[in-house]
Amino acid sequence: MNPKGSTNKTPARSGGARPVSRFSHASTGSSAGTGGSRPAHGGHSRFSGAGRSAGPSRGGSFGGSRGPSRAGSFGGNRGNFGGSRNGSRGGSRGSGGGGNRGRAGMGERIDVSKFINKTVISEEIEVFKPEHNFTDFNISEQLKRAVIIKGYKDPTPIQDRAIPHILKGADLVGIANTGTGKTAAFLIPLINKVLLNPQESVMIIVPTRELAIQIDQELQGFTKGMKVFSVCCVGGAPIGPQIRDLKFHNQFIIGTPGRLKDLIDRKMIRLAQFKSIVLDEADRMLDMGFITDMRFVMAGMPKERQTLFFSATLSPEIEKLIGEFLKTPVRISVKTRDTSKNVEQDIVRVERGGNKLEVLHSLLNQEGFSKVLIFGRTKHGVEKLSVMLAGKGFKAESIHGDKNHSKRQKALNLFKDNQIKILVATDVAARGLDISDISHVINYDLPATYDDYVHRIGRTGRGTKKGKALTFIE
Repeated sequence: MNPKGSTNKTPARSGGARPVSRFSHASTGSSAGTGGSRPAHGGHSRFSGAGRSAGPSRGGSFGGSRGPSRAGSFGGNRGNFGGSRNGSRGGSRGSGGGGNRGRAGMGERIDVSKFINKTVISEEIEVFKPEHNFTDFNISEQLKRAVIIKGYKDPTPIQDRAIPHILKGADLVGIANTGTGKTAAFLIPLINKVLLNPQESVMIIVPTRELAIQIDQELQGFTKGMKVFSVCCVGGAPIGPQIRDLKFHNQFIIGTPGRLKDLIDRKMIRLAQFKSIVLDEADRMLDMGFITDMRFVMAGMPKERQTLFFSATLSPEIEKLIGEFLKTPVRISVKTRDTSKNVEQDIVRVERGGNKLEVLHSLLNQEGFSKVLIFGRTKHGVEKLSVMLAGKGFKAESIHGDKNHSKRQKALNLFKDNQIKILVATDVAARGLDISDISHVINYDLPATYDDYVHRIGRTGRGTKKGKALTFIE
C-alpha cells in the first residue's frame, strides 16, 4: 500500500398537548394534538438539536472499489518532505527497529506490531449459527413486526445471547466488538418492557452526545406508532426544551452524565422512578471522568432495578463498578479478539522530517479511499487538518469538542449522507457511532491507549463489511 510518489422550529401546541418532536434533525413533523392528549406519532423523540435526520443505514455495499495494494508496508519513496507535523500537539512518534513502539503525548506506549493485521485469504469461513430467530423471542407481535421492517434477519451473537436474559429481568454485562449490534441487544427487550407497562421508565447513559442521539434515532426506528416517548438529554444543546419535555412522562431518557446530573439537580428527573438503567460504553465514561456522576445516578435509583452494562472493552475499573452496581449479573462475552477480523490494519511510516500532510494527501487520492474517517489527537489539530484538506480540494469536515452542537451534527450528517468524503475527528467519534460504508479509518495521530485504537478502527468493517485501518508512525 505505497502512496503514489511516496509513500428547526418547535411545532406549535395548544392546551396541554405535547408536541410530536422537537428533535429537529430527526423529527417526522407530525401535528400536535390539543386538550392535553398525547399525539400518536412516529418520531416521538423530544430533543432540541440541530441538523437533520440521518439515522444509521444498515444497507449498502463496501463501495465496490478496490483499496490500495496489500503488498509492501508503506515504505517506498516519499519525495521531499518538509514542514511541521500538522494536527499534533507534541507529535506522535515511532522508533525504528524490531520491537519499536508508538507513543502519543503522555499516553501509553503501544507496540507498533499491534497496528498491523494483514487480511489472510482463506477458504475457511466462520459462520455464526444463532440459537434463536427474532420471532422466537418472547416479545410483542408489534415489536416483532418492527424488527422485520427495520431489516433485521438473524440475531447477531450478542443479540442472540443477551436478549433472552434481559427479557427475564436479569442484570447483565455484555462484551462484544464494535459494530455487532449491542444497541439493539438492549433496546429490543427494553422496548418490550415498556410496551407491557407504559409507566415503566428506562435510563440510558452514554459518554457522548453523538452516541446518545444515535441510540435515540435507533429507538425511534423500532417504535414508530407505538406511543413510546423519549427525551435525549445531552450537553451542548439548549437545556430549556429538555426541561419542557421532561414535564411529560417519557419511557426512555437517553443522555450524557453531566447533563443528566444537571437535570436531576433541577428536579426535572426523579431517579426513584427508574427501574431499568443501561450504561453503554461505560469504560469510556470512566476515561472521561464521569465516575462521580455515574455513582450519583446509581445511588438515587431504586435498589430493586435492572442494570445493564455494555461495552467493547472491559477494564479492571469497570469490574469494580460491576461489583458495586450489579446484582449477580449474567456475563456474556462474544468478543473473540480485540479488533474485528473484517478490518485490515497497517502502518504508514513517515521518515524524520517528513511531511505527514503530503503523505496523507497522496493516500487520499488513491483509488478505494471513498469514505474516510481520520483521527487526530487534539481539537486544534483536527480543525487545522480539516481546513488544510479542504484547501487541497477534498470535501472534508471536522468534529471535536470546540465545535458547538449544531455544527457537530451538521458535519456528522454530511458524512453519513456521503455529501463529504472525509471527516476529521478527535476521539469523540471513536465510540459507538454507526456510520455506513466507511472504507478507511486513518490514525493521523496515535491514540492515547490501545483500547482507544480498538474503538477508533471499529468505525470501519462493521457487521459483515470489510474495512481498512492505517496508522501513521513517525
